Amino acid sequence: MTETIRLGEVSIRVTRKDVKNVHLTVHPPNGRVTLTAPAATRLDVARAYAISKLGWIRAQQSTLTAQAREAPRRFVGRESHYLWGRRYLLSVDFQDAKPAVTLDHKRIRLTVRPGNEESQRAAVIHEWHKSLLHHVVPPLLRHWEQRLGVKVERYFLQRMRTKWGSCNPEAGHIRLNTELVKKPKDLLEYVIVHEMVHLLEASHNDRFVTILSEHWPQWREARQELNELPLASEKWGR
Repeated sequence: MTETIRLGEVSIRVTRKDVKNVHLTVHPPNGRVTLTAPAATRLDVARAYAISKLGWIRAQQSTLTAQAREAPRRFVGRESHYLWGRRYLLSVDFQDAKPAVTLDHKRIRLTVRPGNEESQRAAVIHEWHKSLLHHVVPPLLRHWEQRLGVKVERYFLQRMRTKWGSCNPEAGHIRLNTELVKKPKDLLEYVIVHEMVHLLEASHNDRFVTILSEHWPQWREARQELNELPLASEKWGR
């Protein structure tokens, strides 16, 4: 059951689950607030807890508001683009040839046909990003399937506005945000491990934290680093 608490301008979604402790989370990028409480928790008790944490909530939301955000990309020459945590300059070549993207030590080279529009150039780069992730993700899945003793039936890559990844434990599916191609590879691996642990424990309860801590002890530092990196422009949809 999900209910909403309003504390002035702060809206908090309250969910009751089979957990032992209260979990209060401020989610990037927009500061959405959720509170997960044990199943028997009364709403007035959850409200009192949220009031006691209101200063912390506002501080977290202020941090997210001030967080760097990438300027909208136009996919033109000498524009900065990021790949695996490194900055590259984009060069655009207009040729009557099949669209393609290549990478050297300093530049991302985009080849498109004359008259190609910004949205078309963006689509070519996005498909290239997905191809890079499809090359990197399967070996990581195989490695962590053996470590965790689980099986990922399918994985999906997509643009996601508010999450780096998600998991459907019943189907054995995980989804990864294509923006992860811009982040250091160890942060991509952290997100994969996080989502795969959900195949063992669906909720973010104490058992989930124990398993994640065993296999990725530095997960808190990884989460903080990931959420402090520049966010993508919000021009694109989900």
